[in-house]
Amino acid sequence: MNASIRRRAVAALATAGIAGIILAGCSAPPETGGGDAGAEGSDFLACAVSDEGSWNDKSFNEAAYGGMLQAEKELGIKISDAESHTPEDFEPNLTAMVDAGCDVIFGVGFNLVDPLHAAAKANPESNFVTIDGFLADDTITNLKPVMYDTVQSSYLAGYVSAAYSTTKIVGTYGGMNIPAVTDFMVGFYNGAKAYEADTGELVTVVGFDPANPDAGDYVGDFQNKETAKSISVGQIEQGADVILPVAGGLFSATSEAINESGKPVVMLGVDKNVAETSPEYADQILTSIEKLMTQAVYDVIEETMQDGFNAEAYIGTLENDGTRISPFGVFDDKISAEIKTKLDELKAGIIDGSIDPKVTP
Repeated sequence: MNASIRRRAVAALATAGIAGIILAGCSAPPETGGGDAGAEGSDFLACAVSDEGSWNDKSFNEAAYGGMLQAEKELGIKISDAESHTPEDFEPNLTAMVDAGCDVIFGVGFNLVDPLHAAAKANPESNFVTIDGFLADDTITNLKPVMYDTVQSSYLAGYVSAAYSTTKIVGTYGGMNIPAVTDFMVGFYNGAKAYEADTGELVTVVGFDPANPDAGDYVGDFQNKETAKSISVGQIEQGADVILPVAGGLFSATSEAINESGKPVVMLGVDKNVAETSPEYADQILTSIEKLMTQAVYDVIEETMQDGFNAEAYIGTLENDGTRISPFGVFDDKISAEIKTKLDELKAGIIDGSIDPKVTP
């Protein structure tokens, strides 16, 4: 086991019960690759099944698929995929990957958790990985969970959002009311309230309250731009000048709402550094709450090739760099040195356990 995997495995043993998923829209899947025929891993076949979003969603699915592409290029493996357009596609797509004889099969997203458990039970000779899922049955030894403690990084994002806000009103909404989404919203809320506690300035969070998550703002899916835009318009009208959309590619709808409002509102990205992956939005992205899914997928493939498959959980945290907030890009000079130092202190406190990002200050 290489050093980076070993560190992550140790961290995983100390953490439990974390999941997250962001879904997005739909487009054509990438073509199946072949790798370098002369490379060491050329007989190894890694496969992936998307959720009902697209591999090209500029968010969750694309980040995971990037690890496949990296492994194809650097390890010389073969890759194959099946893109899902509805939940009804999950089971047949997983079956197709089993029938293809894949050495490891990744299922991307919280909504594939149940189908992956069923597939793993039905096909004990195949190896499965649930990206941003969890292991509900520890008797299953051929299903590995890859999870992210996004509450940690979202706490930092909430703090800096409150610091940046001139109205001291910030907003957030989710694609669906599931733990994978609300984890972001909990951290964001508590981080914003930590700024309030530190400074004495009242900070209002619209769209979500951990005390009553069912009353939060949710699109209902991860594809309805009209609803996402309507929610964003409503939050802007309430005075929010920073908005966190936890809904994959639906941040584009929030951007439209910002543009039409004519107000100096910014937003946050999720999963990837959206200012980099979608540079057309860079002038509206304060920061992004990242999950380093690309590296996790690559590492699982590399470890499986070298040491064989294991079902030990990988959990991305601030400590192991599995999750983080992105650089502030064009907004860097708007974030004071004092706040940047404070963010470092908060990160250290979360890592050493003196700060619990799941608790409202």
